[in-house]
Amino acid sequence: MRKLLLYIATSMDGYIAQSDGSVGWLDEVPHPEGADYGYGTFYAGIDTTLMGNATYQQVLGFGEFPYQGKANYVFSRQAHAAAEHVKFVQSDPAAFVSALKKAPGGDIWLVGGGQLNTLMLDAGLIDEVLLFQMPLVLGAGIALFPGARKTPPVKLLTSEHYSSGVTFLHYVLH
Repeated sequence: MRKLLLYIATSMDGYIAQSDGSVGWLDEVPHPEGADYGYGTFYAGIDTTLMGNATYQQVLGFGEFPYQGKANYVFSRQAHAAAEHVKFVQSDPAAFVSALKKAPGGDIWLVGGGQLNTLMLDAGLIDEVLLFQMPLVLGAGIALFPGARKTPPVKLLTSEHYSSGVTFLHYVLH
């Protein structure tokens, strides 16, 4: 079965984005020696991305769509015109992802945002969390799992500290 991986960055106080959904604060964190914090290796291991519509709108603001060549699903309550590189999903996210995990393929990246993260957590569908805690305090914003109702058992697999102050935490859920 395919794994659902949440690969994501948070501020020290647990926010994945500012209140308006922007993630420009991530650019404030240095990348010593051009470090990509394992992103290249991670990205090579996935063949599918999942994101909520608000996250998708933020991604569109980055310029060229960054996940070309992958199967990309955007969850939205509203109908959308067809778009290059993505398929919009209006059905139940948990049922869709549960079926997707059983289908052939590589690992699945849960890009976010907070609402979709919480839906997947509460449905018990997240297998691993690869969390990069950034050395910044936002004070407010969109939480990693806003309003989560479930608290699954979590096991820390590994951790790493970078000279930039970034801390990587790799968890297994279940």
